[in-house]
Amino acid sequence: MRISEKKGVSAERGTTLERGSRRILKGTVVSTKMNKTIVVRVTRQKRDPLYLKVMRTSKKYLAHDDKGEAQEGDLVSIIESRPISKLKSWRLKKILEKAK
Repeated sequence: MRISEKKGVSAERGTTLERGSRRILKGTVVSTKMNKTIVVRVTRQKRDPLYLKVMRTSKKYLAHDDKGEAQEGDLVSIIESRPISKLKSWRLKKILEKAK
């Protein structure tokens, strides 16, 4: 492997290689009881195909919080990452709004 390939530069074109796009979700912190891990509830709205009623669905994601900054009730942004553990493949990107 050449040095140029290690750094993410293609030898033929001299351009940098881009990483895949990563999903970013916004949600509310539900729990901070684990070490370096937060539970984030992400709520989405979707329309029922038959009755056309707008319904709210939510899902919980485990996210890696290395510094332990987030608290329960904070509005946060999480970003998709490589698997960190069995259930954790998201990282805390930014705290958008602190809980009152």
